[in-house]
Amino acid sequence: MPNPKFTRRGLLLAAPALALAPQSLLAATEAEAVETAPRNISGFRTQNWQDHFDDLGKATIVADTASRALHFWSGDGSTYRLFPTSVPMSEDLTKRGYTKVMRKRVGPDWTPTADMLKRDPDLTYMPPGPDNPLGTHAMYLSWPAYLIHGTHDTRKIGRRSSSGCIGLFNEMIAELFEITPIGTQVRLI
Repeated sequence: MPNPKFTRRGLLLAAPALALAPQSLLAATEAEAVETAPRNISGFRTQNWQDHFDDLGKATIVADTASRALHFWSGDGSTYRLFPTSVPMSEDLTKRGYTKVMRKRVGPDWTPTADMLKRDPDLTYMPPGPDNPLGTHAMYLSWPAYLIHGTHDTRKIGRRSSSGCIGLFNEMIAELFEITPIGTQVRLI
């Protein structure tokens, strides 16, 4: 088998091809990302609170399940935040309409609902901690068993992956938790 030799002339002749190679690899990577991205990222759509509520009240949240984003406005309108979310994994688990934040909890514990146990009988109660599916913070809505909460499993954000709740990265639910008063009006669309 011949032993290839690298010469100055060979390197000079190959330089243009080498210079183009990273760009073509980058282009291929970008094309792959565009192809696969819609499955795992939010396609944020602009929302206006006026399209959903008569006034801002104490504060306002619009959770858009189609674009997998949560919009927050403070009661005086001075603060607006946009967060990527996980949303219910199927249409039959998706509840839409008006509700409000009834209570909040740092370090929530988790008990599977009867419907969750039907789908997976191995589920059991989880105390607060790194395995808890509610993450570090939870905001309980007026609908039983529906929450806006964090998650330790960051792969879920941007996906249809929940059993009905709206999930956020733990850092983001902590931020939302701090600025959201009890009684905040919520709409899931």
